[in-house]
Amino acid sequence: MNKTNTEDLVFGIRSVIEAINEGKTINKIYLQKGLTGDLIKELVILIHKEKILVQKVPVQKLNHLVKKNHQGVIAMISPVPYHQLEWLVQAIYEKGEDPFILILDRVKDVRNFGAISRTAECLGVHAIVLPNKDSALITNDAIKTSAGALFKIPVCKVNSLSSSIDFLKGYGLKIFACTEKSDILINKIDGAGPKALIIGSEEDGVDSQLLKISDVSFKIPMTGTIASLNVSVASGIAIHQLLSN
Repeated sequence: MNKTNTEDLVFGIRSVIEAINEGKTINKIYLQKGLTGDLIKELVILIHKEKILVQKVPVQKLNHLVKKNHQGVIAMISPVPYHQLEWLVQAIYEKGEDPFILILDRVKDVRNFGAISRTAECLGVHAIVLPNKDSALITNDAIKTSAGALFKIPVCKVNSLSSSIDFLKGYGLKIFACTEKSDILINKIDGAGPKALIIGSEEDGVDSQLLKISDVSFKIPMTGTIASLNVSVASGIAIHQLLSN
């Protein structure tokens, strides 16, 4: 469970229902296992309607987050709104620019996410795409690490990265993947034109299915004794290289 601050949270069944109805951007809802009742049914219907990520947990985890009466429901509120990828890509083209989209595949560490967002905003990436599950959340810690960049760069949450990649391909974007499994060196690629860059998780890199549907995969050469780079450092190198072509 990611570290959070109390200002990221709304708790209590009715309070969470009202937060959803008011259009608050919700990262995730923690729901106590075994809850029943008409109000819970109303909440669950709203959760499914709005496609909000929900995780059923024991009461001990909820008590760890909130010391007050949470009634078995805690919602993590995003400090910034999420954007629709489809509308965003169209808007970039309408401005006469070639889109550059950064796709983060299961990057879970909040500070890595914040650092990547800071670099992406500084270097001119148009937007960041995250999967709805298995991803770092936009919390106050992430915003702090990003030096406020998450208030500036649009972030899109999607149910399927592979479907989003297919969409981006349909809009003319070339899909690059940064992976140590590639034989192509980063300085040999051509990053001109509309593009998206996939950066993989801290543990096992880019998912094999996403590698299969990428147009080009490349690796960052290393000559030292340590075999891998921090994901935020690798992201910075890859973004800079693609923008340098």
